[in-house]
Amino acid sequence: QVQLVESGGGLVQSGGSLRLSCAASGLTFGTYAMGWFRQAPGKEREFVAHINWSGSTTLYGDSVKGRFTISRDNGKNTVHLHMNRLEPEDTAAYYCAATPWYGGTRPRTIDYNYWGQGTQVTVSS
Repeated sequence: QVQLVESGGGLVQSGGSLRLSCAASGLTFGTYAMGWFRQAPGKEREFVAHINWSGSTTLYGDSVKGRFTISRDNGKNTVHLHMNRLEPEDTAAYYCAATPWYGGTRPRTIDYNYWGQGTQVTVSS
């Protein structure tokens, strides 16, 4: 079955950086678009970043543009989220997701078929 396993979360000070990784198995990774979402306590799950199957197209949520970068390594079935200039407002559980196709510009949770269990990111002020 499809498995998405996130890693790399943790506690970081405001202004710091983290790199999240998502290892995928059980699917033909190079044919799937991948996304990152986050969810803070009491809030809805929010779109963070998306990358198409080849890595040629990326999309970002407004709150992370210019600070976060999504990338993928199809040879290692892995997608990364590089997070710079972290702020306390970035504190959330971060989830990796996969979809066989996405052609829009504002990804939503329902656009993705598979989800990981999440990794916690906490940014202290």
